[in-house]
Amino acid sequence: MKSSRFAPFPLAQADQLPLWRRPVALLFLTAMAMPVAFATWSALLNNFVIEVANFDGSDIGWLHTVREIPGFLAIGVIAILLFMREQILGLTSLILLGVATALTGFFPQLGGILTLTMLSSIGFHYYETVNQSLQLQWLDKERAPKVLGQLLAAGSAATLVAYGLIMLTWRTFELSYTSVYMVAGGITAAIALFALFAYPQFEAPNPQVKKFILRRRYWLYYLLQFMAGARRQIFTVFAGFMMVERFGFDVHEVTGLFLINLVANIFFAPLIGRFVQRFGEQRALMVEYTGLVCVFLAYGGIYWFGWGVLLASILYVIDHMFFAMALAIKTYFQKIADPGDIAPTAAVAFTINHIAAVFLPALLGYLWLVSPGAVFFLAAGMAATSLLLSMLIPRHPCKGNETRLSRFVAAVAE
Repeated sequence: MKSSRFAPFPLAQADQLPLWRRPVALLFLTAMAMPVAFATWSALLNNFVIEVANFDGSDIGWLHTVREIPGFLAIGVIAILLFMREQILGLTSLILLGVATALTGFFPQLGGILTLTMLSSIGFHYYETVNQSLQLQWLDKERAPKVLGQLLAAGSAATLVAYGLIMLTWRTFELSYTSVYMVAGGITAAIALFALFAYPQFEAPNPQVKKFILRRRYWLYYLLQFMAGARRQIFTVFAGFMMVERFGFDVHEVTGLFLINLVANIFFAPLIGRFVQRFGEQRALMVEYTGLVCVFLAYGGIYWFGWGVLLASILYVIDHMFFAMALAIKTYFQKIADPGDIAPTAAVAFTINHIAAVFLPALLGYLWLVSPGAVFFLAAGMAATSLLLSMLIPRHPCKGNETRLSRFVAAVAE
């Protein structure tokens, strides 16, 4: 069946397309394209800002605060969707991420880095908002956990190739930050541009509400998103910074650590998806948050008790693996949501997820200057709070049974 890229293509008829042009294939393609730019930017960032721009803990905190502002403003996606289809918005955002990443090395001053960080972050966060929405719309509830795990593995595999090339060529060919950023960003932008023209505009069976919504019955989902965003910032900003500042990791060593994370994700992400599918979201999240409490306490011990680089590296890998289990938050929402709420709630959830991200990196950057260990102990407290919240998720969540308190509240209301 022929289709114009400008005309809506019913999702129910997608099986008539070649395998490579189906919705799931597009999800896999973009899942592999996005990390090439974003993960390369992340892998080089700490060395780039320390060696080239002379950043300290306060500077890196401000950079990540700027990076998270577009995430906080992700609710703006709802307004854009009044004029643009989700799929087109997602791919154009991915192009912006790639282009901004490609230009990063040309502006090695604080102002230039912050400006391009803002632009790449707009691309990343708007892409991720739309991508999460499309995943939940295009995947049925029964196989969503399994496929989400496979998508994580696909992204890890693509990034593995990129990191492997950085490790093998960085010193051998004396690569510059400018050239690596330009190649990685260019690849992401090129793939997104191809997908923009090669795929039809898939239309999900349930029209999405294109206005701001905030439903009381989603309160637990909102809280889990808020805590996940606050906790993630500490890992994203300070765990990698610690490896460079405290232990003197070079670019190829940081990249090697990232490679270990990727290999672990390739093997474990699909297993995590099947674990969620079999045992449910509550158990998966309880395992994640219990593990993160232990990991963050151990991070703090590295500074307070002088534990060494080997333990820090092991914790970094374990930490990254636990975060893959956060896909259970997505599938939990998919089970309790009205089908038309997925797109607007994805935007609202992204904003909630980034409330703490706007001020936390800069604030904790100052705390880092005084006591790095205290930053990680604070993260352990956040993980413990998330653990308590996860206990409220029912074994079989659905509309009307969003939390373990839902039936009690309904009974009291009657």
